[in-house]
Order: sequence, then structure tokens, then C-alpha cells
Amino acid sequence: MEKKKIAVLGAGLVGNAIAIDLNNQYDVTAVDINQEALDKLSEEHNIKTVNRDLHTGDSIKAAVEGFDLVIGAVPGFMGFNTVKHVIQAGKNMVDISFFPQDPFILDEAARENNVTVVVDCGIAPGMGNIILGYHNHTMDVDRYECLVGGLPFEREWPFEYKAVFSPIDVIEEYIRPARYIENGGLIVKQALSDPELVYFEKIGTLEAWNSDGLRSLLRTMNIPNMIEKTLRYPGCIEYLRVLRESGFFSYEEIDVGGKKIRPIELTSRLLFPKWKLKPGEEDFTVMRVIITGSGKEITYELFDRFDQKTNTISMARTTGYTCTGVANLMLEGSFERKGICPPEYVGESEENFRFMLTYLKERNVDYRMKESKL
Repeated sequence: MEKKKIAVLGAGLVGNAIAIDLNNQYDVTAVDINQEALDKLSEEHNIKTVNRDLHTGDSIKAAVEGFDLVIGAVPGFMGFNTVKHVIQAGKNMVDISFFPQDPFILDEAARENNVTVVVDCGIAPGMGNIILGYHNHTMDVDRYECLVGGLPFEREWPFEYKAVFSPIDVIEEYIRPARYIENGGLIVKQALSDPELVYFEKIGTLEAWNSDGLRSLLRTMNIPNMIEKTLRYPGCIEYLRVLRESGFFSYEEIDVGGKKIRPIELTSRLLFPKWKLKPGEEDFTVMRVIITGSGKEITYELFDRFDQKTNTISMARTTGYTCTGVANLMLEGSFERKGICPPEYVGESEENFRFMLTYLKERNVDYRMKESKL
């Protein structure tokens, strides 16, 4: 039987992990403009590659022709355009670009083209949504709280942080207003607001602050209290606020020596080498999801670390394997809902929810659940 064909658009750290995982079962082709990243996949994992600039609609449509499923793993600023043109090409898709635009703008086009597009399919948003989607169908949820972060084990001054994604995508977390639901009403605050210290058994105390991670849940869930917070090492919030308030994260052009530049692009260029994980440098991912309602509290805890055997960083594993799990469900016909589908739609099926937990656990991404009565 001929293997189904998958195009993975983007061969960065997460796209790399996705391509490797899917290549064990499917016929995978990685597409990127970075030849060095493609060569690594080709030489070390015998994965087919195509060098292509994915900035134009025609290029995107040409890249996905002949494939059964498309994975979107491009930077966030390219994500919306990529998804739009994949839909126009009539291809099913799983996307992890976390683009800032409202994905439901593309829902009508996806339905007209009879395609399924699962967006925001990483860890959070992503697996957190899948967990909530399941429990929202089995109980009356009063509150959903998600705390999540990916960090290096080595706390190196001054940032004590390393980025897996594009630096501009990370900076978006620090400037995009944070939305959450409290007592049934929408609350909007600055990112980095309401910091609190939270203890995690395997790593110690981290700092949590408001970020705009609920995204589609604000539209799809009728739950009176929902919030997501990002986790970093204590103290980092102060320098981020200084950089933000000083204008280093601004998109507005300024004149420097007669040249127009956007400060965020300069900041991103300067931070990229500082935030880049060094070869062999280990990271970890920590997540806590708390769901309350129907007289009980359910908690999911994840602590995942760099995989020394496969040399795969944790954030690529936890993000990428959620994506590949959903890709499997789609390719095997277990999730076929048409249109724009945030991950909570995947979690509505208990069979699919259990599959995802098992799929991730088989890759040592283990969400441990405990339940207590209130």
C-alpha cells in the first residue's frame, strides 16, 4: 500500500521534529528556503526536501501540489498567508505558526474548498485546548487555567531564556494585550501583567504572567473563568518591561541616520544569537492545566526535557508531537470536521482525546492527571 504524502512547510527546530516523526510512517517532504536545515533532514534522516521561498501564494500552492496533508510550521508573520493559500489549493492542513490574525476569517473559504484545517496545534495553544475540549463535553466547567513555559536548564545571564520559535513570534507574547475571562466577562490587560510565583516540583519556583494564549477558546467555549499565563524564570519580567517601555518592541518605523527601521526587527536580529540554543544545550517544558467544575478539580501536569537519544529539544517535542498526533488522526479519517478547526474540536471526541494522550506518552511526553473532589 502506497504511503500517504505529507508536505511540511518550514524546517526550523519544530518543523524538523515534525518531519522526522511523521517520516516513520508516511512519505514526508520538507519545504524551506534554508538549505542547511534541509540538508540535515536529508542526510541524517533520508527525508525528501525542496528548497522553496514560501512568501508568495503561487509558491505555496506549487509546494503543496500532490500531497495528502500539509503541515504549517512557518514563522507567525507568514502563517495566515500560508494557511490561506493552502486552503485555496484544496489541501487539508495542521498548522503551528500561531499567526496573530483571527483564523476564523478563513473558515468560509475552508468550507467552500471542503478542507479541514486544524490551527494552533502545538502545546498551548494546542494540547491544552484538546484537554479542555474533552472535559467541557463531560462536565460543567467553571474554570480553566493553563500555566505553560519552555526554558533552558542553564540560567545564563542576562536573559535566562532561549527561543525555539522566531524571536519576533516570542516578542509578540510580550506586547500583545492579554485577554481572559473572569466571571463571564472579557478582561483585557497588558501582557506581562499580574505576575505571580508558582512552584513546580521538578524545577522549583517560576514566575507566571498574563499572556494572550486563550485565542480560539474565547470564541468556542462558554466558560465563566478562563486564563492562560506564560512561565519564565523569576526576574525576567522586569527586563522585558524595560525593553517594551523603551520602544525596542515597537513596530512603528523610526529614522536612524536617514534610514527607516522598525525597532522590533532590530531587536529580533540582536536577540536571535543570544536566544539561540547552543548545540547540546538542554531545555525543558512545564505545563499545568487546572479544570474545575461539577464538584471536582482535575489537574494535568507535564514536565518534559531535552531528549538526549534523539537530540530533540523539549519545546519541539511537546509542540511538534501534538501536531503530528492530530495529523495521524486526520490521515486515518478519525477527524474530518470541515472548516477552521481549533484543537478543542479534536478533543470533543473521547476516542481522539485518548489517542492523543497515548500517542504523546509513547514519545515520552507524559501528561499526568489527578482528580480531587471540591
